[in-house]
Amino acid sequence: MSLRFSLIYILLFNLSGVLSAQNPTPAPPQAGAILILGAKAHLGNGQVIANSAIGFEGGKLTLVADATTIRLDRSKYSTVYDASGKQVYPGFIAPVTNLGLAEIEAARATIDYADIGQYNPNLRSIVAYNTDSDVIPTVRSNGVLLAQITPQGGTISGSSSVVQLDAWNWEDATFRADEGIHLRWPQMRTVGGWETGNPELKKNDPYDKDVMALRRFFEEARAYAQQPAPELKNLRFEAMRGLFDQKSTLYIHSDQVKTIQESVLFAESFGLRKAIVGANDAWLIPDFLKSHGVPVILGKTQSLPSREDEVVDQTFKTAAILYEKGVLFAFSNDGFWQQRNLSFQAGQSVGYGLPMEAAISALTLNTAKILGIDKTCGSLETGKDATLFISEGDALDMRTCKVTAAFIQGRTIDLDNKHKQLNQRFEQKYKQ
Repeated sequence: MSLRFSLIYILLFNLSGVLSAQNPTPAPPQAGAILILGAKAHLGNGQVIANSAIGFEGGKLTLVADATTIRLDRSKYSTVYDASGKQVYPGFIAPVTNLGLAEIEAARATIDYADIGQYNPNLRSIVAYNTDSDVIPTVRSNGVLLAQITPQGGTISGSSSVVQLDAWNWEDATFRADEGIHLRWPQMRTVGGWETGNPELKKNDPYDKDVMALRRFFEEARAYAQQPAPELKNLRFEAMRGLFDQKSTLYIHSDQVKTIQESVLFAESFGLRKAIVGANDAWLIPDFLKSHGVPVILGKTQSLPSREDEVVDQTFKTAAILYEKGVLFAFSNDGFWQQRNLSFQAGQSVGYGLPMEAAISALTLNTAKILGIDKTCGSLETGKDATLFISEGDALDMRTCKVTAAFIQGRTIDLDNKHKQLNQRFEQKYKQ
């Protein structure tokens, strides 16, 4: 038996080495100045430059201008991209994803985004992030260059971190570590529907009990945070210190109208910076969200409505409703490998009333604001990181999107991936 298991281990080890070798090598730091000329530039802040000149050096944007109104000295740049007829975007940001924390959904050994227990704020997703995942290069190829790596499971799942998607290890990948704690708000089991205006809790529903337990936990954590040097360290409460001085954000996962409202008021009672994740019913209470200054990270657009009597395309319309009411929102998608389709989720909303540039902002600058990284990324502005990509067509349209070049902090990213390798392999097979 021991010999058989040894042989299996050796086989799996060698196989994993072959698979990891297929991943592109992380790019070296930017060596010379780069200029992109002639592209239609979507800046991420709602502005568009039809014929742009974008330059960057040392990983930072040094020029973002209309190419028809400035005089350029091309000799300053070691590389010049002629992007005439193409489009340039800030790197898309994928929030609330287990990218790099899972590899094969059916193989438990490759899944590392949840732990046992209900209250786990001390769990750090960043230390489990796998930069060698075969999935990450496939996501980059559609313009997603940063991601919020998020834990799952339990009531308080742990802390998320923002990573850039071209790195040797999790330390290199870290863009902003432990920027928020994720709370999965208890859901109500009701009799009747919200359409009646009077839903009632089912008998013996534990909702109220669960909320009371949450309040006690947060009260204890706040009391602990008020002690500068407690005699005995509590790892769970230590992890929550950043919430009470607003250095980190409380991400509340909730979908129902009543639970969204109650969770927002709960967070405000503790003076916390908060954001709502999922928010299926956000379209019913945009005025509440706006008045309380609550940003929203929407779930996937391409999904069914939550109630039988809702119009079938309600999820496609929600983004436009929030935009019209002035609610800060961003797009997200399920799981990890699906992040490659993130921009197409936003594009679906464009067909239902959301302006194109607002959709791009919801993939870039809006997301950066919610994650607290907007001073360094999220839009094409001088002084910010040169994290951007060039596409031959509309990046929000799966029919025309074709990313031809991408840069993370000025580094030229290799866009090869396992999907492209398989495509090239079997193209050759049928040519032969």
